[in-house]
Amino acid sequence: MEPSPIVQRLIQALGPELVLTDRVTLKDRRHDYWLLSQLEDLQGRGVPDPLCVVAPKDRADVVTTVNLCRESLTPVVPFGLGSGVVGGVRTGPGAVLLDMSAMARVLEIQVDNLTATFQAGVRGADAEAALAHCGLTLGHYPQSIDLSTVGGWVATRSSGQFSTAYGSIEDILLGLEAVLPDGSLLETRCVPRASTGPDLKALLTGSEGTLGVITAVTLSVRWRPETRDFNVFTAPGMEEGFETQRYILQSGWRPAVMRQYDEADAARLFPGLVNENLVLLLLVHEGPSAAVEAEKEACSALARELGCTPGDPAIGPRWMEERNHVPTFEEFLKEGIVLDTIEVAALWDRMGALYRSVMESWKTVPGILYRAAHSSHGYRSGLNLYFTFAAKPDRPGEMASLYENCWERAMEATLDVGGTISHHHGIGRVRKAKLERELGPGGIGLLRKMKQVLDPWGIMNPGVLIPD
Repeated sequence: MEPSPIVQRLIQALGPELVLTDRVTLKDRRHDYWLLSQLEDLQGRGVPDPLCVVAPKDRADVVTTVNLCRESLTPVVPFGLGSGVVGGVRTGPGAVLLDMSAMARVLEIQVDNLTATFQAGVRGADAEAALAHCGLTLGHYPQSIDLSTVGGWVATRSSGQFSTAYGSIEDILLGLEAVLPDGSLLETRCVPRASTGPDLKALLTGSEGTLGVITAVTLSVRWRPETRDFNVFTAPGMEEGFETQRYILQSGWRPAVMRQYDEADAARLFPGLVNENLVLLLLVHEGPSAAVEAEKEACSALARELGCTPGDPAIGPRWMEERNHVPTFEEFLKEGIVLDTIEVAALWDRMGALYRSVMESWKTVPGILYRAAHSSHGYRSGLNLYFTFAAKPDRPGEMASLYENCWERAMEATLDVGGTISHHHGIGRVRKAKLERELGPGGIGLLRKMKQVLDPWGIMNPGVLIPD
């Protein structure tokens, strides 16, 4: 079959080695890791292949691709490594997929300034390995670090497992380079802070490919910690655990990691190491040895004061070793089970209500098999919660609607108590219908105006983030 006109133009401009049209590549890049996309594949009604996959080697190739697609009104779908779980990537028969993972060079590491500049397609684990040679570290460790890119982190506004001490991606992002929909280039200056009007980095942070294509990022990095240690406690209930975390953080201590697991998640993840019907609280301390020792001792004293009991010390090292090991969706889908994790957040005074509300809302879902929650990111003023559900309908044809029912209940319960519907995975497609309720008419109107001004052609990742 003769390639479409836009594919022919891309091949002519970029060369056939950068414009891929083989069926294996097209099929592999059609969507991200969202459960509904995988379910559709298994049920034989999967996402259509894109027209082609463009694998740019530098920003000039990105500019060329965006310009040609704009001129022909062809949708452009940026793609990192496909680890997203909210439907941020779904192509169609008329779209061009821009595979940024081909732009994977470490551009510069400045040890004196503690900065590192990467092309957007650098895999997180590769960035960390490059820094390790210099005695440095990102301090940003999402669970997907082996499966995601530094550009994808910025585009989805990610947060790493050690964010309680080190902050999220917006806290370590010093500068970025991006190609806007009109083909122009945005380059922000790398300085520790500036008061030069609105922060243009923030415009692209969390934009999910709808406002442009991030091509390079500069991150503020850290020296590798001198030492690491753990604190493990059990609490009689979630409220007591929340209060312990609040007291530690508001007292001025900043453990790199604070994680709290409810009874169900604690028993599932640490069988035999947690007494039944107890909540687990895990702290990771790292940095200079003297600071780690002082923080560990102070947090231990505060936890005991608030009624927590020391837990099995083996849990800390075990969590570090196994923290990125998760089962695949496919093995559950083949058994007729739908499941997912949903990360939300709220202020401290709403945490108990948030936990109870979501858990109660799932209690009456037909076919519910499992419901649990843990927290993984703490702040002086609030906390996130990571809810997990698994459910099995009577008939395979009801799997998608059951999945959507579980998400709907969690989103509504979160909004009802004043929480945010997404802490770090972004909006994609699974959450976008609820975004207007969170942002309000003014907020969603401003988001639409930004899209209209920057991308009046509507070519950049259509169908994502902005409600229909």
